[in-house]
Amino acid sequence: MDRVYKRIEVVGISSTSFDDAVKKAVEKAASTLHNLAWFEVIEQHGRIDGGKVAEFQAVVKIAFKLDQ
Repeated sequence: MDRVYKRIEVVGISSTSFDDAVKKAVEKAASTLHNLAWFEVIEQHGRIDGGKVAEFQAVVKIAFKLDQ
């Protein structure tokens, strides 16, 4: 069976962890798209506030299968 996929790039943000930022990115994409197939973490960043880590940011590529 032939398949075609589209990839998008999203940024998940969490005050807890990089792992949580990735999960939030995937879950948000799943709430607006269907046929999600895989993800790839491209970059990880963070924001510092007052000398402490304030948030974790994960740049994630997500692929989904296009409808036939």
